[in-house]
Amino acid sequence: MSATPDLKAKAAAPPRPSQFALLRQRRFAPFFWTQFAGAANDNLFKFAFTVLVTYQLQVAWLPPALAGLVIGAVFILPFVLCSATSGQLADKLEKSRVIRAVKNLEIAIMAAAAAGFLLPQPGLQAALLLACTFLMGLHSTVFGPLKYALLPQVLEEHELTGGNGLVEMGTFLAILLGNLAGGLLIALPEVGPAAVTAACLVLALLGRLSAQFVPSLPATDPALQLNWNAWRETLSHLRLARQDRVLFSTLLGISWLWFFGAVFLAQFPVLAKEVLHGSEGVASLLLLMFSLGIAGGSLLCEIFSRGRLELGLVPLGALGMTVFSVDLYAACQGLPLRLSPSPALDAWDFLAQPAHWRVLADLFLLSASAGLFSVPLYALMQLRSPATHRARVVAANNVLNALFMVASALLAGALLSLGLSVPQLLGALGLANLAMLALLCMRMPELLRRAMALLRREDAR
Repeated sequence: MSATPDLKAKAAAPPRPSQFALLRQRRFAPFFWTQFAGAANDNLFKFAFTVLVTYQLQVAWLPPALAGLVIGAVFILPFVLCSATSGQLADKLEKSRVIRAVKNLEIAIMAAAAAGFLLPQPGLQAALLLACTFLMGLHSTVFGPLKYALLPQVLEEHELTGGNGLVEMGTFLAILLGNLAGGLLIALPEVGPAAVTAACLVLALLGRLSAQFVPSLPATDPALQLNWNAWRETLSHLRLARQDRVLFSTLLGISWLWFFGAVFLAQFPVLAKEVLHGSEGVASLLLLMFSLGIAGGSLLCEIFSRGRLELGLVPLGALGMTVFSVDLYAACQGLPLRLSPSPALDAWDFLAQPAHWRVLADLFLLSASAGLFSVPLYALMQLRSPATHRARVVAANNVLNALFMVASALLAGALLSLGLSVPQLLGALGLANLAMLALLCMRMPELLRRAMALLRREDAR
């Protein structure tokens, strides 16, 4: 069993090197760049495929209006179907070998995607690329439990917050760069599909190269007998997590973050077009601010934590998510009116109007707050999970995340269909965030005590 520290325990630590020192160490750096390349490749491929179907391909069974929804659903399906099996494999097998096998699979998938992007028949092209989307989702499903179960094996406890912050920062920057690159490359006249193909293959090869240097990590439960019934296995490990009130509350908090973030990410195009009267460039600018905010907040966790797991950041981050979500609603209400025939603003024209700066600031600050909220929860999940079951607990958490994201899409769609505007939806989500904060604080009273001590700059026991 892994250490399951009492929430009231405090590990005093002398001044330590910056978290960025981990990027120079073999125990962490190869893994970091492997996951960075994989996240970038996932998003480059998905976004390029979405743009291809929206603007270039004519496929009767995959209309542009549904392309993003269908591609996203196909990608997330393996998380629901296969996470339990992935968690078992990550606990049973030596992790570096599994990582290299997953990266080999990614190269094969990208080779098939190359054929998909270059096929002349639109229907066959879309079908093959959808199949590759499912397989890339499967690739990410297998890698997910490895990612979070690996960190406690290679990092000391006082390094977990900084290490998780780097992983969160790297993941969201990879998502941002992947989306931007996918949109730019697929739009290149005549050579767009070929350029996307080349970029995806290069990223897959780079990920495999860095995986070669991931050090050997022994299996945590080599005697595990695999249970291929994914549903039963997922329920089993959710029951295991529920035995630890703190651990299960942590999983709920992480899944809520994915619920919260999924609503914002899904509404950026509509927010940019219908509320801010901007072009596609404005939607990209919103994504940029959101990703930079998450990355910045994740890195700040190490500074505020001072080399330990600082749970006081969780309620402070949640309060920031609420305050800046509600202020984003207010900022949108205060925008100057524009006549409907007016041309859409490009990114530079959008930035030239000071009224829009408040919108961008709110978006950056609420996502930075989300970074402060998430990193301590991920570190706590790793510490509270039994070492022999850690990857399976992470896998069960991934299933919860996927279900929360599906629920967010259904609830947001229902509220919008009832007449809520996008700013109203985002403001209401910020208020709902207070309810989740209250639930977490009732289940983990230590959160509030640590938050008050952090505000007073005290080291409370």
